[in-house]
Parts: sequence; structure tokens; C-alpha cells
Amino acid sequence: MSFRRVFVRYMLALTVLPAAGAALAQTPSNETAAPASPTAAPAAATPAPAEAAKAGNALVLGEAKAGETKAATCGACHGIDGNPSDKQYPKLAGQNEAYIARQITLFQTQKRQNAIMMGFAATLSAQDMHDIGAYFSSKASLPGVADEKLLERGQALYRGGDTKLGVPACMACHGPDGRGMAGTGFPQLAGQWADYVAAKLKDWKTGATWGDDANAKIMPTIAQALSDADIQALASYVEGLHTAAAGTTTASK
Repeated sequence: MSFRRVFVRYMLALTVLPAAGAALAQTPSNETAAPASPTAAPAAATPAPAEAAKAGNALVLGEAKAGETKAATCGACHGIDGNPSDKQYPKLAGQNEAYIARQITLFQTQKRQNAIMMGFAATLSAQDMHDIGAYFSSKASLPGVADEKLLERGQALYRGGDTKLGVPACMACHGPDGRGMAGTGFPQLAGQWADYVAAKLKDWKTGATWGDDANAKIMPTIAQALSDADIQALASYVEGLHTAAAGTTTASK
């Protein structure tokens, strides 16, 4: 499937982007329900998250409190609050629940390869995955620092893409503030370690994928069009990307 076809499919599914002025990088159908029939049976109560998981319900909702205990082991690499000190491990703080749960599932099914993660994921239930995701989602990702020398190119790629290379703007899927779009499965990137982002982009450039669904086919095609210099600039920009605090000026170079 061509990159254009994959990207167009996902652009049609995107929700409306929030205002683009909310971020900086290191300068940093409603449908009216029909009236219920007087003879209609009362609606069944919505099952609790754990009950839904046991019943095989596709919609599993995580519980952050339950996830706190389950995520204790994760803290050894990813930090207790999802902000690791070692740059080889990704920040999970603030990452959306659905994305975290999906990645753990990919490790469990060995569609995404990592010996350590596959071992941890092996015995987790769908409820466990969503609880862990909900816990880390409730935490705040600490802002990183972008290299000022790489800022111009990184910002250009993230916000406008490169038509000559056939690379779309990263913010089309990951949002202008880098917070991602949970409803469509696109992850938060804001504040992520540049080292980690660059490593993943290089993996995709060499053909690695995280699964076999449509989402998994997007990034390898994009990464293959990027030069090593582009990857470094984009990764640096992403690390420095964060939502502006109240009272600050949202200006960028």
C-alpha cells in the first residue's frame, strides 16, 4: 500500500486539531437518539472495567489507582512517574492509555520485539494493560531541551512536513502541541527523549514495524524518506516540544 493511500485514509479519520498556538519547542456527529419506546426493556448497566475485560468486551477502561501497583515493576526502567532518567527508555508519563495498552499487546504477541518487554507483557491481561496505561496517562511528562542549532529544520518538518520528500507534517497526527490523538491511536511525542525518538525513526527507516495493522504501516514509509540529519533535527524538536505554561509567550524561532 502506498504511503499516500495510508496517510489519506488516516487523515480522513482524524478529529479536528486543537489550536496550533498552544505549543513551543525550547524557545520552547452528534446523533440525536430516538425516544425510548415505553415498552422497551431497561438498558443494561455498563459493566465495570474488570468485568468488561473478563467478558471479552472490546472496550476496556483502565483504572489509574489499580495501575499504580501494577506499574511498579515498569518504574525500574521507565521511572516511577513515567519519567526515566536513562534516555534509552521512553517516557510514558502523559502517554495516552490506549497507545500504551496497544504497545504492551504488541509485545505480548511478539509483533513488537524486545526481550525485556515481551517477558513483562507475557502474563498481563487486557485489564492490566489498560490499568497501567491509565496510571501513566495520569502523570505529567517532564519537558526536555531542544538543540537550538537543529530547531529550524526540526520545526519545519514537524509543523509543515516536506513536500519534496513526500513527508507530511508530524503535527497532522501527533497534534500541534505533541500530545497525540488517543481516539485515533496516535501517541504523545512532546518531551520524549531525542535519543529514543531518533533510535525508533532509524529502526523504521530500515524497515522495522510495530505490528501489521494500518497504523503500523505509516511511520516506516515516512522515516525512509528522512535523512539522518532530518531524523536528528526532528527528534531534537520533539524533545523540546511542550505545552506553554499560563502567562508565557508562545513564540518560536
